[in-house]
Amino acid sequence: MITKSETLFEQAKKSIPGGVNSPVRSFQSVGGKPIFMESAKGAYLNDVDGKSYIDYINSWGPMILGHNHPEVLEAIQVQAQKALGFGAPTELEVKMAELIRSIVPNVDLLRLVSSGTEACMTAIRVARGFTNRNKFIKLEGCYHGHADPFLVKAGSGLATLGIQSQPGITSGASKDTLVAPFNDLDSIQKIFQDNKDEIAAIILEPVAGNMGCIPPNAGYLEGLRKICTENKSLLIFDEVMTGFRLSLGGAQELFGIEADLITMGKIIGGGLPVAAFGGKREIMETVAPIGKVYQAGTLSGNPVAVSAGFKTLSILKENPEIYRTIERTTRTLHEGAKSILTKKGIPHKINSIGSMISIFFGTEKISNFQDVANSDINMFNRFFHFLLEQGIYLPPSAYESWFISNAITDTEIDKTLVAMEKF
Repeated sequence: MITKSETLFEQAKKSIPGGVNSPVRSFQSVGGKPIFMESAKGAYLNDVDGKSYIDYINSWGPMILGHNHPEVLEAIQVQAQKALGFGAPTELEVKMAELIRSIVPNVDLLRLVSSGTEACMTAIRVARGFTNRNKFIKLEGCYHGHADPFLVKAGSGLATLGIQSQPGITSGASKDTLVAPFNDLDSIQKIFQDNKDEIAAIILEPVAGNMGCIPPNAGYLEGLRKICTENKSLLIFDEVMTGFRLSLGGAQELFGIEADLITMGKIIGGGLPVAAFGGKREIMETVAPIGKVYQAGTLSGNPVAVSAGFKTLSILKENPEIYRTIERTTRTLHEGAKSILTKKGIPHKINSIGSMISIFFGTEKISNFQDVANSDINMFNRFFHFLLEQGIYLPPSAYESWFISNAITDTEIDKTLVAMEKF
């Protein structure tokens, strides 16, 4: 019997490249055909064929409160009755900026944008403008959106699809991108020695989420901070995933590390497209209209989108126990899955921190992109499809972190572990 999802996928391929509007949704890495969703509530997704799934993607991170949180929905509806957009300043933008400044360390000024890609792209431009240097370092496997300079050993979607080179990107666009392995301070030191006084910044996900969940080794972030300070380069934390998730103040707060610039996305929009970049005043004052580093966006600060993000962040700030709850839920999943896979004699490594978690197969060590690439991807793909049949929706790629929401309770964890027992 042909499902409605299968029919829609064939129809979509006639109008949309690959039938999807973001490559990892295609299931190309794990095999099979993507599932088309129709609705969601709390911890569950519902597809067009009437099947429900426990959701461990949560829209790739934003839905920390679960799907269709009633207060967030109400905020969107109230604003939508007033206007969908202005292209002019609003009081809500000011309140949002003030709320973020009260939450995120080291943010004196910030600019709202519409996507994490846009935020990271601009953060690099600002770093270059502030330092008058062109080169920057990114870490292999970290993903900062699809802007040209970032698509060098970028992990996530590129690794999922097996793309090794990027047609359409000129050598000039990527020649100033320097790449080092994640969790390797010696390689960073060597790059600085070989490019003295030329490096504007290091940009990284402080906890990698685009090669699966990979926390930093002890002392790694501290070492990066020290190297940047010594070389008068900026340290940029891409907190599109980790911001407001690992703690209210993100990775900076969790690890006690001060970044010079921070990019934010996902949770900041509560499910709608909002992102931001911000940092120390002297750096951010280089941004137009008060500085000469240009950035603009017609939909930046869209009131409907910002209303969703403002309500989500307000709920998190007012209810800090949410973080304790989702961390406990993540630990329960981690410990339960580890027990089951160990009992079955399946070699594996589980990484988790806060409410991010990933399971890797065929290995006992995962600390960088190469470790992930050497893991048993085929085993993950079988695991993915087995759990999907059991009503458990994981990211369709071994190179992606899972995200736990506050709507996932012991009931959903128990169902998940029962399904894993059958694998």
